[in-house]
Formats: sequence, C-alpha cells, structure tokens
Amino acid sequence: MNLSETEQNLSVPSTIEAYHRLLLSGELKAYDTVGYYLDKIRSNKHLNAFTEVYEAEALQKASALDLELSQGAPLRPLHGVVIAIKDVISYKGHAVTAASHILENYESIYNATAVDRLLDTGAIIIGNCNCDEFAMGSTNENSAYGPVLNALDNERVPGGSSGGSAVAVQAGLCMLSLGSDTGGSVRQPADFCGIVGLKPTYGRISRYGLLAYASSFDQIGIFGNNITDVAKVLEVIAGEDEMDGTCSSLPVPNITAQLSPEDGRKYKFAYLIPTLELPGLDAEIKESIEGLIGELRQKGHFVEGIEFPLLDHIVPAYYVLTTAEASSNLGRYDGIRFGKQNKDVKISLTDFYKSNRTEGFGKEVKRRIMLGSFVLSAGFYDAYFTKAQQVRKLIFKQTEAIFRDFDAILMPVSPTTAFKLGEKMTDPVAMYLADIYTVFANLAGLPAMAVPMFKHSNEMPFGVQVLTNRFEELYLHQISEMLSAQN
Repeated sequence: MNLSETEQNLSVPSTIEAYHRLLLSGELKAYDTVGYYLDKIRSNKHLNAFTEVYEAEALQKASALDLELSQGAPLRPLHGVVIAIKDVISYKGHAVTAASHILENYESIYNATAVDRLLDTGAIIIGNCNCDEFAMGSTNENSAYGPVLNALDNERVPGGSSGGSAVAVQAGLCMLSLGSDTGGSVRQPADFCGIVGLKPTYGRISRYGLLAYASSFDQIGIFGNNITDVAKVLEVIAGEDEMDGTCSSLPVPNITAQLSPEDGRKYKFAYLIPTLELPGLDAEIKESIEGLIGELRQKGHFVEGIEFPLLDHIVPAYYVLTTAEASSNLGRYDGIRFGKQNKDVKISLTDFYKSNRTEGFGKEVKRRIMLGSFVLSAGFYDAYFTKAQQVRKLIFKQTEAIFRDFDAILMPVSPTTAFKLGEKMTDPVAMYLADIYTVFANLAGLPAMAVPMFKHSNEMPFGVQVLTNRFEELYLHQISEMLSAQN
C-alpha cells in the first residue's frame, strides 16, 4: 500500500481527546490514521512486536467509522482509536497462539469480552502482539516467534510477558494496547519501556476469552502513553460479565471526569521499608524513589515507611501458586482437546501426549508445569501449596490493615531498568526474584499502576508503582495523574 500525502504528513495527537477533536472537525480521518500506524509497524518490523497485523480489516473498519461520522452519527467513546491486543486474548476469526508452537494455526471461535467492548465503542484493533509463551516470563524472550526488542535500545529486553504490547505503544505503532498481568506482566514492561501500565483489581475486567495461565491471578491490563487514555479504555472494557463468575458486579466509576492533578488534595502514602533495603535494588532507582518520597512530604502529603515482614515470602508463595494453577490449566493442551498433534498412529497414548507436549511447549512453560505438578503432588501438597495459600491470606489481611490508614502504597516497579537480551536467561531463579515488587499486587488482588517518571544514567526509563485498595481505581488514577503531572 502506498501512503497518501495526508498519511505521510500525519501527526497523530497524543491523547484520545485531541484525536477526537480532529476527527469531528474533519481535519483527520480514521482511515489515514490507520495507514500511518501500518506504515510505522512496517518500518519497525525488526522490533518483532506483532505476531499478526490486521491491515485490510483495520482499514475497512476505519473507512466504515469515517462514513459513520460523516453521516452524523454520534462519536463513540473509542471511535477510531487504534489498539493492539496481546496474543493471549481471543478475537473471533483471528489466530490466538499464546506465542506457543502448541497452538500453531489455532483460530479463535469467539471474542473475549474485552474485545467485544472495544469493538462496540468504535475501537480499531490493528494486530496481535508478541509475548512470552503462555504469558510466562519477564523478558519476552520465551516466545515461539522470537524475542521482542526494546525500541529505546534494541540490545535490551522490553520486559514481559506483555513485551510486544508494551513496545507497540512505546514505538508509536498504535495508540494503546491490551496485555495481561499475572505477576507484573503489564507493569514491568511498561516500566522498562517508559510508558503507563495498569493492572486493575482482580475481577474488575472480565477474563472471558483470556487464555488462562493462573486463573486466580490473571487480569487483563492496559498500556498507554498517558493516564487519561488508559482510564478511558478501562471505563469501556471493565464491568460485570455473566460469562465470568469471578468478574465483579461493582459499578465502574467515571474516572476521566474526575482526574484533576491540581485539586490540591493531600494523600496518605505508605512505603514498605524492606522494599527499599533489598540488596538487588539499583542505587539510582532507590535514590529516585526516596527523592520522590521527600518531595511528596514537602508538598504536604503524609508519607510513612512501614515494616512488612512477609516480603521475603511473596515470591515463593507466588510461584508455588501460579505454577500449580498453570499445571492444571495447561493440561487441556494435549493434542486432542487443544494443541498440535503427532500424526503417527502407531505410537501409544502416553507417547502421543508426550510427543505433543514436548514439541509444543517451550522450556519455560515446561519448567513451570513441572514445578506446579510437583507442589500439587501427594506428600508435597500441604508443605507447599497449602502453605502458600496461607501466606496469600496473610498478605491479603495485612494489606487490608494498611489501607485502613493509607490511601496508597508506593514502591519500585522493578529492581533494575531494562537489562540486556540473554542476560538473565541462564538463571531462572534470579529472573523470578526480580518480580518481587510486582507479584505483591496479584497475590492481594490489588489494582496497581506503573507511572513513568525518571531516566537512569544508562539512558533507560523507570518509574514508580502505585497501589491502592481493591476496586479503588479512581484513587489509583488520581494519585498517578498527580505524580505524573509533577514529573
């Protein structure tokens, strides 16, 4: 496709609100906007952010939306907004492979609830984003499609598992994107890429149509360049869904109407003292977070450090529980119900299963399935799985106590900035330990946001993580907007 002169000279506004003003005035068309992003995707193909791009479909949808607007139809909330989705979210008639060989050529037969709501409000889904296989990883190097590259430094990882979704926004290949967050898979890549990353409260967004990794942890999350746009998407895709029994029936607040960083409100912040004393925390990240705490105090906010003795138990509890759930959830990929199939009719049923899974699953997925099977096995169930559930309950109770006295918790997103490709692949334990700041929110079911704020001396971005009480997304966005505005 050759770009028109309009597309070549196009400058897409930085917010949905500004974009919609141009659409309404006729200064911009959704069709030209899609063409602009398709050109950007082609010129940044080396980043490997997309597994599939819906070029013809996206252009057709944009033309229909332009016609709709020209005929006087009201502007829908996400009219013409170009969004990418992670390759674990079902979109009818499109491949959904979880970046795994075991689901090669698998096509979804229905839409995820989040996808239905995007389409119903006028969004244009431009493509499917690369990720760690079955959302298991922190670097986006565990993918059947190969690693995703950080757009700021192609020798560094973008974070994971939603690395493709993060890079798609970071590199300007779409306006916003959806990922999934089981233990930090939206917030950590957002931090590594210097963009906003939201993990809502568990149950705020329906999981219907999201391929399961660990069902009691998984949550669809949102990447964006600013907090207001992320809030707009949340308002659209969140809310009760009869297809997901774990989805909350609580009303979704109108967050965008209540975002005002200059309202003068003073907040009560807690920070967990041990999170700033971990030996693996980068010195510049520690200094920046401590500096932010000092600035907040100077501006009249109350900030207090509190002890949290369970911190050392967070990562072990998380990996015991998530691998156990993964072992159960991935049992369906056997070559009969789902997954690639060995065509040799002469082998036994056991060899048939073994062959399908050996060829279909990657190393990290196999590792987690085996860990999960071990902790669920007779003789080890009580020692590991039951104990981890008890730790989770204690964490839940302690966070409830914290939020009786504080509006939000502040902590780093990651102990380091984006690291080099291959740097941590030989030491999975070190990789797991790097999740210490993000898995906390998933264990407790809390909403959390990665807010980009700083730049390291190595030229890579990093920010701060804000956590609020369950279903307090309004507070979360208001506080995050206040922090972002002062940056």
